[in-house]
Amino acid sequence: MIREDFIRVSPLKILEYSSHGGLGSGNLGVFIARAGVGKTACLIHIALDNLFKKRKLIHVSVGESPEKITAYYSAILNDLRKALNLQRSNEEELIVQRNRMIIAYLGASFSVDMLEKSIQNMIDSIDFKPDTIIVDGLDFEKVERSFFVDIKKLATEYQSEIWFSALSHRDTREKNEREIPYPCNRLDDLFNVIIHLDPTDRGIFLRLLKDHDSTKAPDTSIQLDPTTFLLAG
Repeated sequence: MIREDFIRVSPLKILEYSSHGGLGSGNLGVFIARAGVGKTACLIHIALDNLFKKRKLIHVSVGESPEKITAYYSAILNDLRKALNLQRSNEEELIVQRNRMIIAYLGASFSVDMLEKSIQNMIDSIDFKPDTIIVDGLDFEKVERSFFVDIKKLATEYQSEIWFSALSHRDTREKNEREIPYPCNRLDDLFNVIIHLDPTDRGIFLRLLKDHDSTKAPDTSIQLDPTTFLLAG
């Protein structure tokens, strides 16, 4: 079954090097990368890891339809099956469907208040309390620091871990003194785990730039296959 061998090929292996072994309830994490480098794929791997453990998950998409997000999950599940030489399992697909909710914000501004109302409605109506929240497609350039302050409070209130994707740009090499790149260079104190997807001539590398309260960058990286975004080799 996929979930038993998942970590062997998943980019989530990078979190095995974290001092906490992952993100943790009440915390914020982020994948930083240029367009097309694999941010959404990595977030879906985070999601699948939680779903295979039967943890409740909300996937928030800013700009993509629920149908497109569902198709991403199916494609990544298929890549996992091929990598692990496994047959399709209806049980795993049922686990994903029963423990995942997708919320899409299309043509409307996304806010912490809107997310909190959605979460509370799910708790009240179907007793669905998220252990993990994925937020993909948020434009970091269009939100203020106060947005992340408020969403960190929400993570604490609901005891959920929240993962983001952040779009960097080829022509913007700005970093802070802790080597955290744009667009998180002025927000890194609010994030507990920061991972950079770095495309190089040798392939795509996941680099763990911030590991909770560690004062020194862990200098840890793993290489991904540029086609499937699974572990290379």
